[in-house]
Amino acid sequence: MTEFTSDVKTVPYSDERIFAVLSDLNNLEHMKDRIPDDKVKNFSFDRDSCSMEINPIGKVVFTVTDREPNKTIKFEAGNLPVPFSFRIQLKPVSDEVTEMKMTIHTDLNPFLKPMISKPIQEALDRISDIIASMPYEERT
Repeated sequence: MTEFTSDVKTVPYSDERIFAVLSDLNNLEHMKDRIPDDKVKNFSFDRDSCSMEINPIGKVVFTVTDREPNKTIKFEAGNLPVPFSFRIQLKPVSDEVTEMKMTIHTDLNPFLKPMISKPIQEALDRISDIIASMPYEERT
């Protein structure tokens, strides 16, 4: 099993607020405009899952498999040729500041690993930047 880890990001919101937004995938509605149309198509979601067509991979489904309130959200990906899961970890620094880290676990073929490790790490870093910079204010 290969593990990829993002840098720890500091987010200026409480762990409770961040968890409330990220643990309900319906909140992805507010991020749709940040997703590049040339890379992702047919983006749909509900509370526990989201699916999309990613060029050149094809259709991918992400499902929430575990929620530990205000601490961890775990996901598994379906429709991929290799097992793939990731988690978002939250750690409060203060009442209004939280550290966030993302980790991917996947089982890579030893021959492919050198070729795709860098793109996976770059994608993880971009996604963690986007998630860390999201507005987590209460929505009306």
